[in-house]
Amino acid sequence: MDTAHIPGINAQRLLTDLTHLSQIGAGPDGAVHRIAGNKADWAGRDWIDKTMRVAGLHSYYDDTGNVFARRKATEGPWLLIGSHADTVPGGGHLDGAYGVIAAMEVLRTLHESGHPMADHVETVAWFDEEGVTPESNGGLVGSTALTRDPHADELVGYLELHVEQGPRMEASGLELSPVTGIVGVRRYTLAVRGQENHAGTTPFHLRADAGRVASRMAAALRDICTEADPFSIGNAGVIEFGPGAANVVPGTARTEIEIRAGQESTLDLIEAELRDRLAQVAVEESCTAALDRTSAKPAAQFDKRLVDTVDDVCRSRTEACEPLLSYAGHDASVISTRLPTAMLFVPSTGGFSHSNREHTPDKQLVLGTQALLDAVVRTSALLLNTRGDDVILAA
Repeated sequence: MDTAHIPGINAQRLLTDLTHLSQIGAGPDGAVHRIAGNKADWAGRDWIDKTMRVAGLHSYYDDTGNVFARRKATEGPWLLIGSHADTVPGGGHLDGAYGVIAAMEVLRTLHESGHPMADHVETVAWFDEEGVTPESNGGLVGSTALTRDPHADELVGYLELHVEQGPRMEASGLELSPVTGIVGVRRYTLAVRGQENHAGTTPFHLRADAGRVASRMAAALRDICTEADPFSIGNAGVIEFGPGAANVVPGTARTEIEIRAGQESTLDLIEAELRDRLAQVAVEESCTAALDRTSAKPAAQFDKRLVDTVDDVCRSRTEACEPLLSYAGHDASVISTRLPTAMLFVPSTGGFSHSNREHTPDKQLVLGTQALLDAVVRTSALLLNTRGDDVILAA
């Protein structure tokens, strides 16, 4: 890729803005608490809005709480870039925030340099990606709202830059990774009914132990997933026994289970085996049980043209580059149902995320943002030309 006419980002501004946003909602240990809709979250959004206004750009909120920015007096269509500004409780300072700040830096750089693509780029800070509040129904609230909004018709595509949130890139010595897609995620509640009884006087063979059913299913989850697909993932993150006493055989039990895989067919296989295994275990333990699916985010396959373009951009910036499938959910998965979409990753030190140990070296944060700018120029030109929009690029 010819980068001679690609402007360079302002690395110091990027890093300073990341530091500033990380202080909004930060606790004493540096962990960030910008939960969607809380005071810190709105303060962060207001700072993003004001920062883009100070840069001479048109910044605005939609009805959901997403914050958008673009050049003034432009008519589009636009390539959308960004990520989410909310965090999990005690989250890291890069998850979501890095993609938001990087997008802001890309647009400001294009705007200040007078690049012709500046008129066709819009940034977004999504509202409530994380979905940690009961009313959010699993998150991805702001991006889901956009897919139903007429504004989506004014957009040609979407790019998102993110930290990997896992150990694969660092372990392989990668600096950039184009993302091919996002795993599908399904969540379930497993509920068991047995019979409470005195744990000291009831022999094992006469028990209807609801807790044992839930425990056996949690223990079996790993094998069920890997037998369906060695690269699939599962988690039993919540387990509750009732009445909850050391000397009472549990009469009820409840477990929350999540599974992730790159193909819907794999998710179907895992779900079917979970149901079959649960029926078998419940009978063996003289209990009744049910597995109810509570949410489902389908697997996303990104637009091949954009993935190939991002791949080319990344390889032009570093040889340490390989494509990856994302095991974390992102707004890009929702947007890909409406617009051509691609993502790129930078590594996460130690694979830590959703914690105050989240870290990526400054050099890699700068490299990722520059790669995003390169990708914005390349993909916006590709998509606009596909639509037939007449855009004159710099010589």
